Amino acid sequence: MSIVVSASRRTDLAASFPDVLAGALREEKARVLGPGGRAYDVDLRPENVHTLVLWSKDFANYLADRSGLGELVAKYEQAYFHFTITGLGGTLLERGVPSPDEAMAQLPKLVAAAGSPARVSVRFDPVVFWRDGGVLRTNLPFFNRLAPRVADAGIEDVRVSFAQWYGKAKRRAEKRGFDFVDPGEGEKRARALEIAGTAAKWGLALNACAQAFLTGVPGFRPSSCIDGSRLRELHPRREPVSVRKDRSQRPECGCTESKDIGSYTQVCPHSCVYCYASAG
Repeated sequence: MSIVVSASRRTDLAASFPDVLAGALREEKARVLGPGGRAYDVDLRPENVHTLVLWSKDFANYLADRSGLGELVAKYEQAYFHFTITGLGGTLLERGVPSPDEAMAQLPKLVAAAGSPARVSVRFDPVVFWRDGGVLRTNLPFFNRLAPRVADAGIEDVRVSFAQWYGKAKRRAEKRGFDFVDPGEGEKRARALEIAGTAAKWGLALNACAQAFLTGVPGFRPSSCIDGSRLRELHPRREPVSVRKDRSQRPECGCTESKDIGSYTQVCPHSCVYCYASAG
């Protein structure tokens, strides 16, 4: 059975390491240094890849075919795109990320490249709260701007999560003088209702990414960001693929099996203050 290849949950390959990604796709193989220093090989021959899943906060390199990336991705029968747009690009929270307007301008181009809006998911992820001069701030209102742009591009799937402040992210925030706030689950559910109201207005389907407490909010369903059943439906030949849970992911993650070709050692320059992957 062919595999799903993830590029990548661990770092933004498309935006920050296009040459590395293009080199692997060109050679049709990847040598990956996984978590804990364990190295493994991934076969990237197109006949053995069911779907290439690309995750990024900036698909400009792919859309411009830099390093031949667009042409190389086109070798594969199916590519699926997770595009993260939080409204925080260019701010202290995401210093190296394009502005929201720059990001949203890529949406129709990405849909055209994917061949179908069903192969593009927008991630409003994470929702962040912080204090600035004693005033509580959040990127939540940005969803009112994002939702119509997503709908206009024909995209239906939106994935949402609230920031999870792991130890290294807390230390990074303190170092940068960023006064983050982590509301309780009740407050987050109340805020999620606001997102759901906007999503319903624009006909968007909301998926709660690895946060089970959100699935009780009307309008939200559990997310499988890599969903073997869905990828089979979208595949040009309806080719079968694994639908078993990916045991390497968090317990609340609903993703099915895939092979990731990124590494945590590829330090992403986006400098997102809440990032779980970067140690810096």
